[in-house]
Amino acid sequence: MKLLVNPSPEKWQKHLARPAMQTKKIKKIIQPIFEKVARTGDKALRKFAQEYDHVHLDSLLASQEEIQAAAAQLSPELIKAIGLAKSNIEKFHAAQATPDLVMDVMPGVTCSRKSVPIQRVGLYIPGGTAPLFSTVLMLGVPAQLAGCREVVLCTPTNRKGEIHPAILYTAQLVGITKVVKIGGAQAIAALTFGTESVPKVDKIFGPGNQYVTAAKQEATKYGVAIDMPAGPSEVLVYADETAIPAFVAADLLSQAEHGVDSQVVLVSPSEKFAQKVLAEINSQRETLPRKDIAAKALANSCAVILEDQATAIDLINDYAPEHLILAVKKEEEVVLQIHSAGSVFLGNYSPEAAGDYASGTNHTLPTSGYARNYSGVSLDSFVKKITYQKISPKGLKALGPAVEILAANEQLDAHKQAVSIRLEHLKRMKK
Repeated sequence: MKLLVNPSPEKWQKHLARPAMQTKKIKKIIQPIFEKVARTGDKALRKFAQEYDHVHLDSLLASQEEIQAAAAQLSPELIKAIGLAKSNIEKFHAAQATPDLVMDVMPGVTCSRKSVPIQRVGLYIPGGTAPLFSTVLMLGVPAQLAGCREVVLCTPTNRKGEIHPAILYTAQLVGITKVVKIGGAQAIAALTFGTESVPKVDKIFGPGNQYVTAAKQEATKYGVAIDMPAGPSEVLVYADETAIPAFVAADLLSQAEHGVDSQVVLVSPSEKFAQKVLAEINSQRETLPRKDIAAKALANSCAVILEDQATAIDLINDYAPEHLILAVKKEEEVVLQIHSAGSVFLGNYSPEAAGDYASGTNHTLPTSGYARNYSGVSLDSFVKKITYQKISPKGLKALGPAVEILAANEQLDAHKQAVSIRLEHLKRMKK
């Protein structure tokens, strides 16, 4: 992890550059996958499963027997923990529902808006180096609350063609019955086009590696929406000497272990404190089973010393982290000045891992600086907002002349005529 002392704003972008995606190389791999899946459906999916995951799949779908048997393979402690997480996520996301809006904007003109569920959604759940059954909760719970008619889950298997039982159990818990044994870009292609076994969906959700991220962006070319361009995980911790170095180090390592292309950043006004954190990182990392992955992620990462708080806040907003931890003396003051972050954790006792699993907020968040213009997944992500209007004859008489003038001045005569013909009809009826 590099240590930078008071770098100038002009160099922030260079010093904090995320690990670069090899876009052209990845596209060359992605596009043929999409073409083959679109052309040959399940046949292509089986071929790619064999080629990329080294697994032969007789069926692309998890059987109901497999799903039902999953619970018996989990410890009671894990089942209880999943239940607690589900409860908190459910409470927080249910509270996000907005009532239908109905308003008389003028006499005889009523406008309204209501939320309507997206009908068919696809959930991508990584299952490679870390089977993210927590993501099933983060996506499945709001999909269920929103009332999505069809929810399809795609996740890779092991070489025996088995899905991690915690993924299957959690899927069943949130009402998902269609689980597809396919991962990678080919899963995104299947959800985009539909195959014999996999339904075509309207929107795709879920994190993944660079290939999955690129595939989701490719899917948008075919009329399928995505939650966001979510890439490798990241965290920025802003901490001063009121923070506990061991806590900060643990938070940084919790993101570094996600993958070799993850990035973690420490911002602090104190070089002395930063050195304590770096020492803790070196010590704690040695105890981690995924220490080699963490080490590679740390090579992409840095600690930045910025003595001026205003400058530090500018850097945070410029970086726009997926996860932001504020462990500083005046955290409540600082947080009011943060406008670009996926999810924020306040204080020494708010670990990022709590949000990843069970506090109730969603862990599917914008990465790579997209927090400047994207929100994390929420209940709103699974609905559409449809507007309605009802205009009475009285309302049209009051509103219509203004519409005629506006249309005429835009030289859209048919628009004007659509109003004029109705107003003439009302005049004739009066006679």
